[in-house]
Amino acid sequence: MGKFFGTDGIRGVPWNYPFTEDFISRIAYCAASALTRHRKPEDGVPSIFIGMDTRASAQKIRKYLCEGFRAACGKAGRPKVVNIGIIPTPAISYIVQKEKADFGVVISASHNPPEFNGIKFFGPDGRKLNDELEQEIESMLLSEQPVKFRKAFPQMAKKDFSSEYIDFLLSTLPEGFNLKGVKLVVDCANGAATKIAPKVFEKLGAETVFVGNHPNGNNINIRCGALHTDRIAEAAPSAHAFCGISLDGDADRCLFCDECGNKMDGDDVIAAVAPFLKERGRLTNNGVSVTYMSNLGLIKFLESKGIRTEQVPVGDKNVTDALERLNYKIGGETSGHTVFREFFPTGDGLLTALQTLVVARSCGKPFSAIRGGWKRYPQYLKSVKVSEKPPLENVKGLKKLISDIESKIDGRVFIRYSGTEPLLRLLVEGENNDLVQAAGEEILKHYSSNSAAVAE
Repeated sequence: MGKFFGTDGIRGVPWNYPFTEDFISRIAYCAASALTRHRKPEDGVPSIFIGMDTRASAQKIRKYLCEGFRAACGKAGRPKVVNIGIIPTPAISYIVQKEKADFGVVISASHNPPEFNGIKFFGPDGRKLNDELEQEIESMLLSEQPVKFRKAFPQMAKKDFSSEYIDFLLSTLPEGFNLKGVKLVVDCANGAATKIAPKVFEKLGAETVFVGNHPNGNNINIRCGALHTDRIAEAAPSAHAFCGISLDGDADRCLFCDECGNKMDGDDVIAAVAPFLKERGRLTNNGVSVTYMSNLGLIKFLESKGIRTEQVPVGDKNVTDALERLNYKIGGETSGHTVFREFFPTGDGLLTALQTLVVARSCGKPFSAIRGGWKRYPQYLKSVKVSEKPPLENVKGLKKLISDIESKIDGRVFIRYSGTEPLLRLLVEGENNDLVQAAGEEILKHYSSNSAAVAE
């Protein structure tokens, strides 16, 4: 992570430092400069596609981004900036590749509350920017080179790509697959999938009850969506639904509950889908990519199925990097980012929902049958608000304490700072729940006593 880029783009509270009007224009200028630096005169003018979620601040942010793009691309000619409107983040990845654009931008803070917003960049290959590009952009941003931004910007082109994106999603399904006679509960988080999700499930013939589908600019992720799955867990059994599906604000992640309201996270998705793909010869190199936050029980379960795992730092682009490097076809995060590399290079909530439904419907049993019977290890999982993020290796005695605890619980400890929020995240796992819980409390107490970073 850099000074501004976190695990998934740049986020902040709009108009507060550093997420100010000038910063937004400057980051756009630096990103466009880096992403178009290899263009030749014969390539024509740069093309940029912009989408957003439903946050009230998005349109104003888009204006300042365009000022930066114009300043950066002035020598190559006025850039072609296409406003795609409200659309899921992964749709931008698809559109950039389809239209052979120079890059794409999504204005979204994903699962964060509505007062936040963010900026995510996608390269011409549809993938999120690698660390080297992010570092190059940050170096330019911090150089304080003066830039003149023109306040007047011509009307952007507008185009609705929702139909093309829906057709792409449906094209990934087995021939003849449908959801006729299947009842679903779908939570759109008052976010980017609010208009597209109903069309997807309608085309498949599902009977769908929607919640979190009335965005007003200020209610995205509020008591709904992938961070608040109690809503579908209550609604699905009441509606006698096959399952509940919960998307986050920009629809790049997806979580589930079964017909009884039992919650299922990203680890459950991998546990269901990976063996399914292996049985059908679609799991290249018999491997999956998951993050260090994935449950230890999942790792052992996959090993018992002859499936190897590659664990990487949190962030779906880290998952994608490992998938590319090892030629694996599926990977994901506990939080619900699942990457089906067979079809797409980034996490996509609607794609995850559809592919998981394919697995569930193929067995002819209730949705709960796909849980796979794997043993979930007890976890201590907690986030603590911090005022700063001192390097963990500098916290006195922390490294030794963690090593001692891992031996004691015959498990593992994973501690890190959030890449998008002022939080310290701690995960402790082992077979004995009492030992795990005590270990978690001991580590946090030690961190608080030896660091001034814990916020009051």
